[in-house]
Amino acid sequence: MNIKPLADRVLVLPAQAEEKTASGIIIPDTAKEKPQRGKVVAVGNGTKDETMIVKPNDTVLYGKYAGTELELDGEKYLIMRQSDILAII
Repeated sequence: MNIKPLADRVLVLPAQAEEKTASGIIIPDTAKEKPQRGKVVAVGNGTKDETMIVKPNDTVLYGKYAGTELELDGEKYLIMRQSDILAII
């Protein structure tokens, strides 16, 4: 895959949703929550007002409704602004 986000945007591969609870109960697909963390795949160059802090391979936390979902090569990704990222783990 060769994709380069523009400006202050970041391409994130979301983590997989939890399949089981700590006690071993299997969670059905309809009850799974959207993950709020993922791995940075690519970053833009930033803008004159905002330098890019995140870099590829960083694991990040982001808001529940952050980003726009897109599918590339059968894989689901999120593209969002760096300001939508809450923390680097």
